[in-house]
Amino acid sequence: GNGQVHSWALVTSHALDTAWGIAKGSVMLAVSFLVATLCYFRRLHFHLGHRLKWWSGYLQRKFKRNLSVEAEVDLLSYCAREWKGDTPQAKLMRKAYEELFWRHHIKCVRQVKRDNYDALRSVLFQIFSQGLSFPSWMKEKDIVKLPEKLLFSQGCNWIQHYSFGPENYTGSNVFGKLRKCVELLKTQWTEFSGIRDYHKRGSMCNILFSDAILEYKLYEALKFIMLYQVTEVYEQMKMKKVIPSLFRLLFSRETSSDPLSFMMNHLNSVGDTCGLEQIDMFILGYALEVKIKVFRLFKFNSRDFEVCYPEEPLREWPQISLLTENDRHYHVPVF
Repeated sequence: GNGQVHSWALVTSHALDTAWGIAKGSVMLAVSFLVATLCYFRRLHFHLGHRLKWWSGYLQRKFKRNLSVEAEVDLLSYCAREWKGDTPQAKLMRKAYEELFWRHHIKCVRQVKRDNYDALRSVLFQIFSQGLSFPSWMKEKDIVKLPEKLLFSQGCNWIQHYSFGPENYTGSNVFGKLRKCVELLKTQWTEFSGIRDYHKRGSMCNILFSDAILEYKLYEALKFIMLYQVTEVYEQMKMKKVIPSLFRLLFSRETSSDPLSFMMNHLNSVGDTCGLEQIDMFILGYALEVKIKVFRLFKFNSRDFEVCYPEEPLREWPQISLLTENDRHYHVPVF
């Protein structure tokens, strides 16, 4: 009897040892699998995080590079970064920026892409971001039809020599291209002027002013609007009507004695080899019925530090402000 009990005890012990060994192996295998799985997902998480961070940085850099009107930065911080040293010019600029900050209450600045469209870009950005309405004369006319009007109503067949900035277009469809540009300007202006929420307009401006193709068309439309106004005033002058003094100055120059010479010698180069001259700024303000106030920082401590284009607006036109360090490149001040 004792031997039989002992045999059963040995069998039971052996069975338990076998079962424990199997269970222990299964547990170890499960633990090993779990550890391997965790390590895999940890490496995967690290890899995906690294790739996501890279793509995020890439997209941010790409977006920032394409944004032609950058986000607001502190005015004095911008000045300190751009104008270091003790040269007379650096000292003058620092004083000019301090004047803007303390006297004119300009707290920030938005840098504008430096190219030969930046004056047009700075003006149009402010018109859209402020939601300004169409000029009165644009409300009375369908501006999309203005290219054909110049050709068929006023006989300006020379408009076929219009140049689209750096594109140097020489095709036969000048009127079609101009019409599309003006139509885009009308559509965008209508949309922005109808938005009452300031932040929504700002978001839409960020989208629009990061699309180089659309921007280019809008600036060419603005150039054409300037040319149309010059042609209209020239016709008034020929009929002995009173015209604004800025146009008398324009037509007194040999290089812009009529609309054709103005286009060929000045306007066609805008966006390509040069930007807007001061007299062009007058015409732009007149055509868009806005008072363009410019702080010319390099003219600090002189009567030309603050100028307006046009100097004497015909009506109570809305005002937009720009700042420039050299009359070639412009930035947008933020009050």
